[in-house]
Amino acid sequence: MAVIFPDSQPSTPLQDPLLPWLWSVKQALEDWNSGKESGSDLTKLLSDCIAAFKDNDQYRDDIRFLKIWFFYMDFSEDFGSVFQKMWESKICVGNALLYIWYASFLESKGKLYDASMVYQMGISRNAKPVEWVKKAHALFLERMSEIVSSAQTIGNDESITFGSLTNPWSSSTMKVLLKKINHELMKYDGYQCTTKPYSGKVALSSLKNSSRNKTIEIGRTKYQIIGCAGQGGFAQVYKAYVSCNPDDVVALKIQKPAFPWEFYMYRQLNQRISDKERSSFGVAHRMHLYSDCSILVCDYLANGTLQDAINSFAVIGKSMEEVLCIYYTIEMLYMLETLHGVGIIHGDFKPDNLLIRYARDGITKAGSRYGNDLTKDGFRDRSGPWHDQGLCLVDWGRGIDMHLFPDNMEFKGDCRTSGFRCVEMQENRPWTFQVDTYGLCVVVHMMLHNSYMEIEKKLSPEGGYIYQPKSSFKRYWNGELWRNLFKKLLNSSPGGNDKKLLQDLRETFQDYMCSDPQLIKKLSELLVKQRASLCA
Repeated sequence: MAVIFPDSQPSTPLQDPLLPWLWSVKQALEDWNSGKESGSDLTKLLSDCIAAFKDNDQYRDDIRFLKIWFFYMDFSEDFGSVFQKMWESKICVGNALLYIWYASFLESKGKLYDASMVYQMGISRNAKPVEWVKKAHALFLERMSEIVSSAQTIGNDESITFGSLTNPWSSSTMKVLLKKINHELMKYDGYQCTTKPYSGKVALSSLKNSSRNKTIEIGRTKYQIIGCAGQGGFAQVYKAYVSCNPDDVVALKIQKPAFPWEFYMYRQLNQRISDKERSSFGVAHRMHLYSDCSILVCDYLANGTLQDAINSFAVIGKSMEEVLCIYYTIEMLYMLETLHGVGIIHGDFKPDNLLIRYARDGITKAGSRYGNDLTKDGFRDRSGPWHDQGLCLVDWGRGIDMHLFPDNMEFKGDCRTSGFRCVEMQENRPWTFQVDTYGLCVVVHMMLHNSYMEIEKKLSPEGGYIYQPKSSFKRYWNGELWRNLFKKLLNSSPGGNDKKLLQDLRETFQDYMCSDPQLIKKLSELLVKQRASLCA
């Protein structure tokens, strides 16, 4: 972002202490543009300026100070945290320019959904003048609509190529990918596409305020909305009865602007994942694509997320039992082993996207408890009642299909999800499957410690450096298992045999669990207890 400072100011340094800083920044910027000064010097100057005035009420609504923040953001690797600090300091929170500039900044970084969220935030806060935000948002939606339209009309272009390093989530990459998959999307069962906007009797926007028991019609099928099951900046998920039948429950994911990519990823899962493993990755039945939105019809799972399970221990000041941590670690290793083996990366691997599955029998009317048949038999190969147990990975909007890229492709770009940026992203190095395996390590750390993972770089006994978590393991845990997991996953290379690594790690955890029947017995009891707690 270019920051322009006027050559003269009507005030004096005595009246306006920020003024000398602006002159210094202007000179430093000129020096930097001419190559006389390094970016680090300019960054330090901006950082010092922000530290000096961020708590000064005189500049809380000063556009010049807002520009300083945005220029500093341009030099920061983690611009999300810069914005968070700006927000906490309440810098221009009532000014439309804060939202317009930040949304434009995010769009330039390929963070299209984040950009849409910021526009909506500015409108909901009635930032002045709000007409500016609405106009900028409308232009943004037009640009996004052009991307979708090109995907709907241009078709598959085999001449499209990628560079040796590509950001898989940038707007330009997504535009190319949507062109490549358009022809295949049209062949999928359940895919309905129109160039017209959604025109149902009940406006989809009205569901945000009051959704319960409203009935909407999508593709000649009526859905009775029971409530909101989840909400983010870019999509809302609603629990709904199909044709008002409480025995036929689905989840409706409504996104603006329209985004068919997630449906494509679900259909690729259908084609590449075996029936035995398919229930671990969510199911999408239909996609309705309109010019102004898309609606994804998915299975609905009502048992909560792994984040809910972690929180259920945190609220009572405890951490998840180690045997339960081991079980869910095995599940996640199985998932990534399966996905990466067929050339798919999830790209947003975190506990919010891991739904909990339980065996179907549950608690019978006669009072017999679910879980009595969860024995050692079938545990290792996930057969019998263990087949319906475990986790289900959902939310495929950031999924990456490696088959659409050249062989041995490596990626650049940052997921910008605080706490889940892999080592390669933090150090601006190429990555592939590490985006998922690092996420797995963070989830494991959250289960064990109730906190996000912080890593440190240490000298390795074998020479060189290794990354490892800063948190230590409790003496009564199986420290060797956990140390081996973190060491191998945090220090894997882009060209390594990822599937074999995940398989070997999974088998070490399984060997430990099967070495003592009491561990399986304890796990079974904990799952019964957890189900009763979460489902209540």
